[in-house]
Amino acid sequence: MDMDKNLDTYQEFVKGIWRDNPVFVQVLGMCPMLAVTNSAVNALVMGGATLFVLMGSSFLVAALKQWIPKQVRISLYIIIIATFVTVADYSLLAMLPGVHKELGAFIPLIVANCMILGRQEAFASRHGIRFAVMDAAGMSLGFVLALFSLGSIREILGNGSLFNIPLFGETFEPWVIMILPPGGFITLGLILLFFNWVAARKKAFLEQVAQAERESL
Repeated sequence: MDMDKNLDTYQEFVKGIWRDNPVFVQVLGMCPMLAVTNSAVNALVMGGATLFVLMGSSFLVAALKQWIPKQVRISLYIIIIATFVTVADYSLLAMLPGVHKELGAFIPLIVANCMILGRQEAFASRHGIRFAVMDAAGMSLGFVLALFSLGSIREILGNGSLFNIPLFGETFEPWVIMILPPGGFITLGLILLFFNWVAARKKAFLEQVAQAERESL
């Protein structure tokens, strides 16, 4: 019984990292995805702030769900999310003022991230604390992975560096377009194309296996 629970918990955790990745599969959170991923540092900080907000709000919603009236649940979810966003905003302002300045209004706009509110309504409010936190952790890490992938590619090609550390010699000519808004759209489009290709290959493989099993009967 405990093994089944552990397996279910593990599945809730890993689904958000790859199978149900909030960006590459569900295509959520596009605003910060395209706006702040011009460097790996900005991407990781935004991802970390989102992870803190999603995990904290999911824990609180799951813990208080039986006392939250259905008529005002969305309003209360937003208040809970906004509380954690405020904590994250002021913490970044105190500890990383330079990065906080670069991210600008996108930290407060985490409140409007449909991924976070969606997890509260669709999952945290319907499950226990354990599953809600694991779901939030998986989705958050999937979001961080997506942001970091985009930010790293754009910084390497657009600045020739990673975490502000030069990777190439003086002869390298940066692709300036990669750190501009069009570069975000181009990079995201290529990554989504890769994910769709992997999904199509997986579907074709499963169909071949199913056909082989039918023929063997």
